[in-house]
Amino acid sequence: MLEIKRCDWSENSELERNYHDHEWGRPVHDEHKLFKMLILEGQQAGLSWQTILSKMDAMTEAYENFNPERLSNYDEQKIEELLSDQRVIRNRLKIKAVIKNAKVYLKLKEEYGSLDSYIWSFVNNEPIVNSWSSIEEVPARTDLSDKISKELKKKGFSFVGSTTVYAFMQSIGMVNDHLLTCDFRI
Repeated sequence: MLEIKRCDWSENSELERNYHDHEWGRPVHDEHKLFKMLILEGQQAGLSWQTILSKMDAMTEAYENFNPERLSNYDEQKIEELLSDQRVIRNRLKIKAVIKNAKVYLKLKEEYGSLDSYIWSFVNNEPIVNSWSSIEEVPARTDLSDKISKELKKKGFSFVGSTTVYAFMQSIGMVNDHLLTCDFRI
């Protein structure tokens, strides 16, 4: 039987393996999924991706399937409700960022038509395919993630620092950082 080769980081848990094998590094153009991943990457700041993956289903339910129209109308009572919900990341700033980012997202859609057309324009609608031999070579941020982070912040988004943006770029396949040895390299 052949042994499947994966990127080192994905071998820590079944959740990470499934995410790596089926989602990470694959181009995403679905508007809902793009918004959801932007929110989840912001929630991950300072935490492990394993934590987010383990809470993803519950957060999807708690945040009403990441519906930006609904999220943009959350008030202080809803924030307090979420702060007491053990299924989500209970950080007031991160919860407020979800609400704020939903509002900014809706404005961005009015201006650009979609997050898809806006975000993918930074790479001319073509994924960047890197050729890393080891996990140590994979950057945490790049000049491009710095630029996108700066632009997203100008638009009003929160929790979109360069490292978060680079992780977002990887998660939606704008950047393919699967190692050269990985069987899931596209």
